[in-house]
Amino acid sequence: MPTFDFDLFVIGGGSGGVRAARMAAQTGARVGLAEAADLGGTCVNVGCIPKKLYSYAAGYAESFEEAAGYGWTLPAEPQFDWAHLKSQRAKEIGRLNGIYASLLKNSGVTLVTGWAQLIDGHTVEIDGKRHTARHLLVATGGTPYVPDIPGREHIVTSDAMFDLDPFPKRLLVVGGGYIACEFASIFNGLGAKVTQLHRRAHLLTGFDDDVRQFLANEMGKAGVDVRLNCEASLIARGPNGLVVTLARGQQIEADTVLFATGRVPNTQGLGLEAAGVKLDENGAIAVDAHYRTSVPSIYAVGDVSTRVQLTPVALAEAMVVVDELFGKGKRRMDYEFIPTAVFTHPNIGTCGYTELDARAKFGEVAVFSSEFKSLRHTLSGRSERTFMKLVVDKKSDRVVGLHMVGADAGEVVQGFAVAMRAGATKAIFDSTIGIHPTGAEEFVTMREPMPG
Repeated sequence: MPTFDFDLFVIGGGSGGVRAARMAAQTGARVGLAEAADLGGTCVNVGCIPKKLYSYAAGYAESFEEAAGYGWTLPAEPQFDWAHLKSQRAKEIGRLNGIYASLLKNSGVTLVTGWAQLIDGHTVEIDGKRHTARHLLVATGGTPYVPDIPGREHIVTSDAMFDLDPFPKRLLVVGGGYIACEFASIFNGLGAKVTQLHRRAHLLTGFDDDVRQFLANEMGKAGVDVRLNCEASLIARGPNGLVVTLARGQQIEADTVLFATGRVPNTQGLGLEAAGVKLDENGAIAVDAHYRTSVPSIYAVGDVSTRVQLTPVALAEAMVVVDELFGKGKRRMDYEFIPTAVFTHPNIGTCGYTELDARAKFGEVAVFSSEFKSLRHTLSGRSERTFMKLVVDKKSDRVVGLHMVGADAGEVVQGFAVAMRAGATKAIFDSTIGIHPTGAEEFVTMREPMPG
């Protein structure tokens, strides 16, 4: 039997990579991990965590505005300190980086700082030094995609949004996915004049159609200038900032132009071709049900293999690999009924099938929906409304889709996701006592299906 330096060597110190490394090490395996940047990956450093912190910051502006309706008089106009927010965020992210390093160290993982390249199915090279392992795991995540248009050197991607200097008074967001919508909402709340362009007829491709339309309307009411069926064709620097020319010929001036036009697997410069690792039609690492690549000793999890681009999914996939290599090999990943949230203002929370997908899969479905002004806004003076929707398979009565646009939607939907995973039927929803007065109780009080 050949002798290896490690039983498992992980390339990438993001959520999936760190989880796999430390869980494998806890089984007694000899584990190494390579990371060229800060530990924690996209989610911790330039994704989920800082984005939600900034979303909280934007939410305070809404609260200040609403306070008068509840009898609060502020002594002066609230002042927003962008530099202070950036500093506070940096401290928190630094703290999390340290926690990730401690988790690896305490688990016995050998951390190697630098860019790793595959040499073959058992060897990686980092800064000229080679390390061998019985198994290799690629967990390098994704990276922002920017189309090749004239003036692309003037744009920024989502990675740069947390440290912009100065704060953009005029922000143009190009894109209609969750990252684009979140940043449009956040910076609108922080005080920027935000315009959002999307080349399609609706935002948030892949989400339920009612959710997409409802959110666009709410974002517009909140102040975001949402322009659909629009595409940027040229970006140039003008005397008063950046000038973005649209495909139709109109021009928009902005201080910052964010292109949030999707993410692609981070596979460049890893030596995948040399090692014989095949990519799929999307440019992602092709894997089987056990996350094994075309090279039997090399595995891949997370966004680099593009099953579902969510941090908790990468964590779950990592656990499958660890069990496969160092456990009983019985753990499997189920991609049905994965809950997710979009931290727009208002939030989106969703679990299961859209109405369109449910009709395609189950045939006859019953749809229940409700739109209302929350109790909070009866006195706040805001016009924000909440939308909730259930999709039910008529044959089994099982709730197969649950969607919400409203305050704390992610917090609400997480609990319902457990019930959906357990196979809850509409009858069970109907027999559940609601917590009153809450918005969440609407999910267990909707009785009349929509016609059709």
